[in-house]
Amino acid sequence: MKKNNYLLSSRLTGKHSSVWVSVLTIVLTIITAGILLLLMGKNPAAAFYSFLQGCGLAPKENYGGGSGMLSDLSDFLNYLAPMLLAALAFIVAFKAGLFNIGIAGQMLLSGFLATALVGYSKDLPAGIARPLVLVTGIAAGGLMGALIGFLKYRFNIHEVVSTIMINYIISYSTGFFINNKYVDMLTRTSRVCTPQSRLTLTNVQIAGVSCKVPLGLLIAVVMAFLVQFIFDRTTFGFELKAVGMNRQCAKYIGVGVGGSIVAAMAFSGVLAGLAGVTYYLGYTNTIIPKTLVGMGYDSISVALVGNSSPVGSIFAAVIVSIFQQGCMLPVALT
Repeated sequence: MKKNNYLLSSRLTGKHSSVWVSVLTIVLTIITAGILLLLMGKNPAAAFYSFLQGCGLAPKENYGGGSGMLSDLSDFLNYLAPMLLAALAFIVAFKAGLFNIGIAGQMLLSGFLATALVGYSKDLPAGIARPLVLVTGIAAGGLMGALIGFLKYRFNIHEVVSTIMINYIISYSTGFFINNKYVDMLTRTSRVCTPQSRLTLTNVQIAGVSCKVPLGLLIAVVMAFLVQFIFDRTTFGFELKAVGMNRQCAKYIGVGVGGSIVAAMAFSGVLAGLAGVTYYLGYTNTIIPKTLVGMGYDSISVALVGNSSPVGSIFAAVIVSIFQQGCMLPVALT
């Protein structure tokens, strides 16, 4: 009986340990930040509370006309969606022993193609335009990821080298087309997309306050649990983890290493593509030419803080997004 209880306890611990590690990491991060603020002579409670105020998780002293705490919260959730998807993109590749540092470029390519092909069409209803935006992001990100995986397997080109180079190619190529065809002459960024193609509902009145409803947040949370299920319960996920742990052993047990590398990068690219369309056609609704979004690199930190756990990355994405969005509110810390 004791042996059976021990085995059951071990299975449960192994199943949930990655999530608990990510939660513990977040707690230690907050404690460390608090200690550093104390050493600087600042008030940690005031600092953390100001972050919550900036994200709509705590009330401010005053608000502008038509806005309120829910407005800040909706902006925070709008930012959280692509952050979580980008972190999932890194986790999928990382589980397979790959380092996808090209998430920013894959996000930009997907966002640009979705904007150019669907975002400016005024004739498409929302029921068609939004699914097309998602499909475009999935296809663009997936194909780019598959290309990187193929270069890795076929020519042994390290994915860090190829993704960094491709990032620059995507950045300057999209910048060229934006400046020559899709530029807004006033802002010098790309023209905004039509409301029916945007993945964020704007000017939604909730409790008398104007809010933004991020449609991508539901997609991000569902994908987090789906990725967790794939790695925990499917043969495909087992093969990716086996390749990531030891490619020679994986090959010995019959796993197609080359196909798994390509599949892992394609899957990672799909998630990065979804992050791109939810960011560029949701959160910002515009693209700055020749600029790679920092979120593509911040997502690596989110994934690592989340202990490379898809579900754990939800908590990590929340805390990192709080720091990112909350710092927009300047307050005195003394």
